Amino acid sequence: MKIAFFGDVVGRAGREGLAEHLPGLRRRLGLDFVIVNAENAAAGFGVTEATARELFDAGADCLTLGNHSWDQREALTYIVREPRLIRPLNYPPLAQAPGRGAQLFDLADGRRILVVNLLGRVHMDALDDPFAAVDRELAACPLGEAADAIVVDMHAEATSEKMAMGHFCDGRATLVVGTHTHVPTADAQILPGGTAYQTDAGACADYDSVIGNQKDEPLRRFTTRISGGRYKPAEGAATVCGVLVETRAGSGLAQLIAPIRVGGRLSEAVPG
Repeated sequence: MKIAFFGDVVGRAGREGLAEHLPGLRRRLGLDFVIVNAENAAAGFGVTEATARELFDAGADCLTLGNHSWDQREALTYIVREPRLIRPLNYPPLAQAPGRGAQLFDLADGRRILVVNLLGRVHMDALDDPFAAVDRELAACPLGEAADAIVVDMHAEATSEKMAMGHFCDGRATLVVGTHTHVPTADAQILPGGTAYQTDAGACADYDSVIGNQKDEPLRRFTTRISGGRYKPAEGAATVCGVLVETRAGSGLAQLIAPIRVGGRLSEAVPG
């Protein structure tokens, strides 16, 4: 199975970048399943039904979220109606937080892929333990038995927490990939137990920016500590950043991981 994961979509530029490049990447790479982190898709803050539909129309099969999950109030009701949209698993129980933190998807050929979304706790809003949450989910849906592939989106600030999650899931997931920090890391690897890992997939955003935002406001805050208004997504051509993983038949573990970068300002990287 060939799976692509794309990092945080930031605003209109990110949505348009995916619409331009994802259909061609699906054909060129022979992708079976595409996951996109959409927590910055609506003007940089959260996701709406309309912005989610743009990403689904571009070719996404599943959208994950993060610390901006509820920035758009309509997401609280949309997520109940849309099973392809998932929020962090370590949010409070369903009675308190709508939606789901993991979803098992059926492919047309009968194979199944589990997608799990987690939120880190270091320098983030404190929630339930992501390690305990994913441990329960992986035990309930074992790789190679109940699922042919498992992808874990670790939405976190700290590199150490993301790396710890990769090793915690090693041998039990196909891919653990970090999101939230918006810069693609150069550490794509297959861990000793067979799980593919990359600390951050990067963003689908205009990189003539400060992590996808127009530069003036971040620079003002860094140099003066004075806020001049909300952050706004940069509006130039987006670089679409993500990662490709290919599974081993039978086990569901990874046999290949490679970065994906197309369009915009960063150097292109597309698996051959």
